[in-house]
Amino acid sequence: MFVYRVVIIETRKGMAAAINDVLKTSQNFKVVAIYDDMRAALGQSGIYNPSLFLVDVENEEFLRRLPELVEIFPKQTVLCTMSEWNTDISAEVIDSGATGCILKPPRSPDKIIEAINLYKMRGATGPARTIAFFSPKGRSGRTTLASLMALSIAKKTNCAVALIDADLQFGDLPLFFDAEPSHTVVDAVHDSKALTPMRLAPYYHKITDNVWLLASPERPEYAELVDAEGLLDVIKMSENLFKYILIDLPANFNPISIGVTNYANLNFVISMLNTGAEISHVRRSMEIFNMKKTPNSKFFPMFTRVVPCDSVTKLQIEMKLGFQVVAIFPSEYTLVSMANSGNIVNGLAQNTVMTRTIDDLAEKIIRREI
Repeated sequence: MFVYRVVIIETRKGMAAAINDVLKTSQNFKVVAIYDDMRAALGQSGIYNPSLFLVDVENEEFLRRLPELVEIFPKQTVLCTMSEWNTDISAEVIDSGATGCILKPPRSPDKIIEAINLYKMRGATGPARTIAFFSPKGRSGRTTLASLMALSIAKKTNCAVALIDADLQFGDLPLFFDAEPSHTVVDAVHDSKALTPMRLAPYYHKITDNVWLLASPERPEYAELVDAEGLLDVIKMSENLFKYILIDLPANFNPISIGVTNYANLNFVISMLNTGAEISHVRRSMEIFNMKKTPNSKFFPMFTRVVPCDSVTKLQIEMKLGFQVVAIFPSEYTLVSMANSGNIVNGLAQNTVMTRTIDDLAEKIIRREI
């Protein structure tokens, strides 16, 4: 039986005692030190050979110095504690490289172990990559690209990957995976104020060992029940559970697409190439995004159904567009047919132009080259 050697770093002595009392009821935990001063904890904890830190991040100094703790103890589990859930604080915790957050005092030792196991399924600590897929008009191949990208990233990293279907009226990601989710994004947004990551996890439907789906509403009129602020709360909380979060957005500019693209650190602007007018649509979109984007957001155009799909055509598109094109894709009707039949996971043909291009993009995302 593995025993966690626990260091509690807590501002309030009464709360530290309450956490200690909970841990003492289990043989899985042994509290080796309690500190109310971060400097002392940083300097002295090593002598106790700790394996788990419980850190009060409602203390601003403790939160600010959390990266120091993670740097000194890179192999230890660092759970941060808060009395009520704060999405902004939890985001700072994840960015610092800590394991995640729990509410305090924990109801039982089992809840701590459950949280540790859940956060470890994420696959890696550190900031999440939130990737949005936007198209000026429908039928661009946006959903297909998001699905393939999620599968490729999960396979290459073994990290947890989320797909969020934010095309609230016409989303069809469940059809791509022949899935029948028990919950939708409407449920998650409705309950977001009462959720923690542990409570949010069951709202996701498991697609593969490393890919999960938060489905679109069952009926188009339910889209009115989802607002941009609530959806962003769900996305931010999901960053505790997933290393990569891919969001399939509705076509056109609306509060949802604007809010998510402003928040995401990577955005793909996608259009099929048919009449040639699509290039002007993407140009207008890029100009709008460049006016509105936040400092951490990046926007990259991509085109589907490109014939011939070669470097010469790509250069011609870039010259007309006025922006660098990150990728072009051919028409692959067999793949589209598999997606529409729900067989995209098991029936996907390998080593096609589209899958190779997706894999190359996934590598660049993983290495943070884009």
